[in-house]
Formats: sequence, C-alpha cells, structure tokens
Amino acid sequence: MVENTTSWKRRVATISAIVLGLIFLVSGGWKVLSPFKTGELLEQARVPAGAGVLGAASLGTVELFAAFLLFVPQFRRWGGFLSSVLLIFFMSWVGYFYPALAGQECKCFPFIKRTVGPGFFISDGIMLLLAVAAFLWSPRVARFRVPVIAFLALATLASVSYGVNAAERRNVQVPTPVVVDGKSQSLAEGKVFLFFYNPSCEHCDAAAKFMSKLDWGDTRIVAIPTEDPQWAGSFLHDTGLRASTSLETAKLRKSFAFVDPPFGVALEGGRVKETFGQAQFYAPLPEADLKKLGFVK
Repeated sequence: MVENTTSWKRRVATISAIVLGLIFLVSGGWKVLSPFKTGELLEQARVPAGAGVLGAASLGTVELFAAFLLFVPQFRRWGGFLSSVLLIFFMSWVGYFYPALAGQECKCFPFIKRTVGPGFFISDGIMLLLAVAAFLWSPRVARFRVPVIAFLALATLASVSYGVNAAERRNVQVPTPVVVDGKSQSLAEGKVFLFFYNPSCEHCDAAAKFMSKLDWGDTRIVAIPTEDPQWAGSFLHDTGLRASTSLETAKLRKSFAFVDPPFGVALEGGRVKETFGQAQFYAPLPEADLKKLGFVK
C-alpha cells in the first residue's frame, strides 16, 4: 500500500514538473532571446523604467534554470521549490500593483492571453499547486555540481543574447528617405527624434504635452501615429508639440520594433543613439536623457 501511494505521488510529481517545465521553458526562452521586447512589457507591468531589459534577461535565465531542474528527475525537487518562489513572486507583484494593472492584458507568458483580474491569480495558483507537488513528491537532491554548471551556462547564453540584440538595435538600418509632411526627407542628417504615438492614448497625449515644453534646439521631431492617422494634425495641435508628421508607420516600425506607444528613437547622423520605451515617457524621465544626448537644451 505504501509503495502504491509513493508511486502515485511520483507520477503526479513527474507530470506536474513536465507541464510546469514546458511553461517556464517557453517563457524564459522568450525573455532571454528577446530581452528588449520583453523588457518593455515588464516596464509596462511597473518594473522601474530602464530596468526592464536587465530584468527580462535575469528573470528569463532563472525561468530557464527552473525548467532545467524540473525536467531532470534528480533535481526536480529544487525545480519545484524555485518554481514556487517564482510564482509567488509573480502573484505578489501583480497583487501589489493590482489597482494600476487590473483589466490590462497580462503578458507574463507568450501565447497565453490573460487579463489581470481574479482569473490571473486562479491560473497562477494552479501552477503553484503543480510546483508544490513537484517539490513535495520528488526525491531529495544529492548532487550540486551539475545545477551550478547549468545555471552558469544559461547566464552566459543570456549575456550573449543581450549583446547580440543590443548590437542589432544600435546598428539598425534607418529607413531613408521617408515622406514627412508630404515631402521626401532624409532621417540620416542631423539630430532627429522619432515619436511614435496613438492619438487616442492618454499616456501619449501627456508625453507630447510634456515634450512640447522642452527646448529642442536644432533637433527635428518626426511624429508617427500608430493608429488613426486622420487625427495626427489634431493631436499635435492639441498637445502643442511642434513636430512634422510621417504616415509611413509600417516602414518605420519594421526598423524600430516596439510593443505599445509612446515610443521614441533618438537618431544622429542616421545612427540610433537611444530608444525610449513606454515607461520612459512618464515626466520628467525623458528630459534628463535627452539633455545628456544633446537633443534638448
């Protein structure tokens, strides 16, 4: 009877570990291989502006490590423990920022569409039960060397991926010329700040009003509406932002990938100096960086 009970528990632990391991494998791999995109999503979830990319690479590394531990029977107990810690952390973070995040789409895991609400805690609670089962009903870990080597290998992978992605963003081929205010213009001359926005977005509206008060000197601002281009003129008039308009949104977004506006790109001599994600447009955040780059006085 005892053997049957133990066998049943081991099977449950194995199934739980494999299911959870697959989830963390996909989630962690997504963050490690696309640290800038997922970093932007983390900043939308209230990770401090500028820390999203590092947070995505670090969190992705830990998630991949958890998946490795869950997949290997000898280390499954540790995998269950680490997975439990991660899930409790996710639920605590969302719970703390719940008033700001409620109703927004949760993008914690790719391919799984969830809205921040009671359902989020239910689904993460179910995953937590799987993690607890993997921890409680798996054998104790006796060897330590292999997990340490695996973690170092994953950290190295994350570092290489970050370097490759950063280089790609710096060396992106700036599309030029583009049609600006109905005329063909080059983006490879002087200082140009590209401002992607949605005319119906309150955050974009506030960002544009804040930027309209800055002294841009000889920097050209090109505003690109991501939706409803017919409202571009009204948006610039209402916010007071002195900018030209380009409607070649698809062409520009192909070169400068981002998730949601507002999003900015500082160009000088046709090269990307810095990009500004959504979280970096909360006043007064962009002003100091723009001054440091010499784009505003």
